[in-house]
Formats: sequence, C-alpha cells, structure tokens
Amino acid sequence: MKVAISIPNALFERAERLRRQEQRSRSALFAVALTEYLARHASDEVTQAMNRVCADVDIEPDGFLQAASQEVLERSEW
Repeated sequence: MKVAISIPNALFERAERLRRQEQRSRSALFAVALTEYLARHASDEVTQAMNRVCADVDIEPDGFLQAASQEVLERSEW
C-alpha cells in the first residue's frame, strides 16, 4: 500500500543516511521502523497473547518436580 506522510526534514535526512548505509529501500526502512515501534507500543497485544498461552498451560502442581526442587534447594548453600 502506498501512503504519503509528512516528517521533519532533519528526521528524513537521518533516515536517508541510514537507508543508504544499510542499502535498503526507503519503504523497507520505514516498514522496519514502524514494525519495531508497534512491537514496543502494542504491549496489550503481547499481554493478551501471553494470557492465552498461560490459559492453555496445565497449572496443576507436578509432584515429582516439587520434590526434585525441594531436594536441590536443601543441598544448595545459601
């Protein structure tokens, strides 16, 4: 999809320098930048995904795992 945007000249010049340095197209540079921005700022999506995974995980205590953990703790120096 083509989109026209306005950005400050100084920001555009910095983006152009990076684009040339990385030998990317302008579209690729802005796509990567927007993807990273959304990943950092869309924390609700990450939280929802983690909640879905946690809801599917068996949360019943594992007796063997508890006993083994207790033994390791008892043998460890604090």
